[in-house]
Amino acid sequence: MKKDFEGRIALVTGASRGIGYQLARQLGERGAHVIALARTVGALEELDDEIKAAGGEATLVPLDLTDFDALDRLGAAIHERWKKLDIFIGNAGMLGVLSPLGHISPKDFDKVMAVNVTANWRLIRSLDPLLRQSDAGRALFLTAVQAHTCAAFWGLQATSKAAVEAMARTWAHESLKTAMKINLADPGPTRTGLRAKAMPGEIAANLPQPAQVADDLLALVGPEVLETGRLYDRVSRDWVTL
Repeated sequence: MKKDFEGRIALVTGASRGIGYQLARQLGERGAHVIALARTVGALEELDDEIKAAGGEATLVPLDLTDFDALDRLGAAIHERWKKLDIFIGNAGMLGVLSPLGHISPKDFDKVMAVNVTANWRLIRSLDPLLRQSDAGRALFLTAVQAHTCAAFWGLQATSKAAVEAMARTWAHESLKTAMKINLADPGPTRTGLRAKAMPGEIAANLPQPAQVADDLLALVGPEVLETGRLYDRVSRDWVTL
């Protein structure tokens, strides 16, 4: 296993399953110290076991992304221990209900926006000073095609992911005079539980595994990446003009 992330400090949200789990696992195997954030303690412990078995190191952070004060404390804790952060991957997200916009309850709307949008904004606030201390700070947010297609009944996904894209691109433009590079990635259809919930009639065997997708996405957070404020489409394996 190549150790191309040796010595890097990387934070991954939604690290207990799916793409996030595989991103965290592969970062750890490839030399990064992984700060793995998710709600599910048992899954985080399984991740920790895998990373340690490969000779890597991880710090587990079991918390709910809507505990916004905890996200502020997370930045302070990272600073106290490492003084910097090299990689931040905003992977965690909620699908919410598939429904006409007018039928979505305020509770469902607020919950999805809290996880998909507000939590990422709070993390930007908390982590920006740390990424600026890195010699090559890299941030990557996962998005979805619905942010652009605005397909019927996918209003929560479309609205929240469009907001994430706007935040990421704005942050990138505000960081042009720094060593930071901030981008977005659409992983495309992947064999995850979230995908199965959204598309129950789909043949899962035809979709790529999260490990394969994660391997592709990690090419976007290395020091050699010079793009910023852009969207990478994993299916076409190219940057998308926005």
